Amino acid sequence: MQANVLKQGAIAGLVAGLVFVMVEMVAITTVLGGSPWGPPRMMAAIAMGEGVLPPPATFDVTIVMVGMMVHFVLSAVIGAAFAMMASRMCTSKAHAVFAGTMIGLILYGVNFYGFTAIFPWFAMARNGVTIVAHAIFGAVMAWYYWRSSRA
Repeated sequence: MQANVLKQGAIAGLVAGLVFVMVEMVAITTVLGGSPWGPPRMMAAIAMGEGVLPPPATFDVTIVMVGMMVHFVLSAVIGAAFAMMASRMCTSKAHAVFAGTMIGLILYGVNFYGFTAIFPWFAMARNGVTIVAHAIFGAVMAWYYWRSSRA
């Protein structure tokens, strides 16, 4: 059972990670007037170093692929960890989605305030779009996990 919970959680994290990337890239462009390639470059910089950061925030297939690999590995791990907690503590879909949304907001705080000691470029992404995208990530992750674990 535990392996199944981890698998379902990892998949939920991947689904939520995909939604997060789409929301973030579209909103950065439409709401903030920035480049959609900024977020993938920030993610890639975790593995590749600050040299890949904007400007210019242009498309580079290698940088985007590394950014997506970093992002989706972290999304799967977070989803699996959430599933372990939710499988024991969440008693309804609404409870799970609320908990997931809170996890998303906590992740925002940890990532953009805590991890700036290691990754100082995260500070440039402290904005409403990133907050909302993290809340959506958590809600989608929880909704998908709850749905798949009850199927």
